[in-house]
Amino acid sequence: MKILVLEDNERLVKVIKTALEKENYCVDTFTDGNDALESLDNGYSCFILDINVPHIDGISLLELLRINHKDIPVIIISANHDFEKIQKSYDLGCDDYLKKPFFILELIQKVKKFCKIQKKFLKFNAEYKYDFINHILYKKDEEIELTKKEILFLELFSKNLHHLATYSELEEYVWEGESTNLVNIRAMIKRIRKKIPADSIVIVKGMGYMLEKSVKLI
Repeated sequence: MKILVLEDNERLVKVIKTALEKENYCVDTFTDGNDALESLDNGYSCFILDINVPHIDGISLLELLRINHKDIPVIIISANHDFEKIQKSYDLGCDDYLKKPFFILELIQKVKKFCKIQKKFLKFNAEYKYDFINHILYKKDEEIELTKKEILFLELFSKNLHHLATYSELEEYVWEGESTNLVNIRAMIKRIRKKIPADSIVIVKGMGYMLEKSVKLI
């Protein structure tokens, strides 16, 4: 699997590259945001982006990246501890944010986790049996009735706000900001699983849910 690393600290980027290559990843490194931008479409399985780099910063690159690469994991690494920067990174769709200094092993474990999830659950399935179009779920040509929360759940994935829907995202989007609990979330998931293939909704322990692409979201 290929990894793109954007980091302008030459010593750190060499350490990251060496550690990832020891885990049998193919690694392309960049110290300039413009150079990284030109390579976004080269089939990467994960992006590791520093924020403060020349020309195009990591957050701007993340925003551009999410236009055409909504499901590929992105890890932000930065010495910037400003809450607004961190919040903006998550709002734009980063999967994790590591504050410098960090242990290289911690970064490697995160890369392994996200690449494993992507490989296992985000494989494209060309033979869709279900379609979610304009807030309506169809099985072939038959319309399947959905509650408001079930519609919002599928809509969350259709908007690709995040390829992994965390519990807090579900509360914010599906419950529209109202406080809820895991019992209510699990009950809703159980109902939806009766309407689409049960194994389409995958629980990522301690994190949230993913939707396996047996449902075409438009």
